[in-house]
Amino acid sequence: MKKILGLFLVLTLTAFIVVGYLAEGVSAKDEVVLLFSHDNHPGDPVQEAALYWAELVEKESNGTLKIKVFPSGQLGSKSDLIDQMLAGDSIVAIGNGPFYADRGAPDLGIMQAPYLFESWEQLDKLVESDWMRGQERLLEQNGLKIIAHNWRYGTRHTLTTSPVKKPEDLKGMKIRTQSSTVHIKGFEALGATPTPMTLNDVYTALQQGIIEGVENPLSVLYSGKFQEVAKYLMLDGHIRDLSSIVISYDFFNSLTKQQQNILMDTCKKAGLYHNELAEKAEQESLRLLQEEGVKVTEVDYTDFQKAAESFYSDPKIQALFSDGLVEQIRQIIE
Repeated sequence: MKKILGLFLVLTLTAFIVVGYLAEGVSAKDEVVLLFSHDNHPGDPVQEAALYWAELVEKESNGTLKIKVFPSGQLGSKSDLIDQMLAGDSIVAIGNGPFYADRGAPDLGIMQAPYLFESWEQLDKLVESDWMRGQERLLEQNGLKIIAHNWRYGTRHTLTTSPVKKPEDLKGMKIRTQSSTVHIKGFEALGATPTPMTLNDVYTALQQGIIEGVENPLSVLYSGKFQEVAKYLMLDGHIRDLSSIVISYDFFNSLTKQQQNILMDTCKKAGLYHNELAEKAEQESLRLLQEEGVKVTEVDYTDFQKAAESFYSDPKIQALFSDGLVEQIRQIIE
């Protein structure tokens, strides 16, 4: 086998390169190249942290591990990336609770339930729990390996075309959400009319009155220029969006133990770096939004938390999760 194990089959997909990793095992002397693809753009905290991770990995492994970073969805959608992972390719991607819920661990969808987590520290407790270890095992049985849980994508707030100060103000308001049941039902519980669509369509939809609001972390709201067509920001913090980094379980096991440890340790360090950048970006985005005429309202979190309680008794939501899951989560994070 000699150096054959260190070779990669290079495929050209449109203008982008996808490397399929072919290996029965990896020795410490082989050079292993991983492809980290994500949807964020150059300059975004995710991209900067990804580049930092690539530097750490190469340094710590003495060049036996390398990461090539592809921003702006260059290697395809997240679903495309997961399919490549499951085929054994050396792909690295970003995932979160609702995404993993569709990949063999349905209870992980609870991580983006509205107003369930009041702080990042509560999420830290959850990812360090035995419950999370069980969820990780389910993902591994379905071919996925989480190598770091600590990439804080951001706290999700709501930008609207008219003022929102209390839950009643959301009644009937058309809010853009992700297409996941958890996101849709969360806004339904508040009386809004959730309207799933891609972020690429949001600006025009706001401009034309098709929707009246959009939710996301502040840096995403600002970079989308949605403040040009929606001038009211509600700091409701309905979701703390914790991301994780995932690769193929089989590919991970093809690495040496030393390479596995380096990959996980450096990924966690890069996650901490990302969180510093994301916090700064959030503060800067808030300042810029205000400078551009957005009126900011700090709502009563408890009022919205109470209003969202009907989410947890919704039959469609209860059907998604294990019996007693919400109570179990609350016990873990208290």
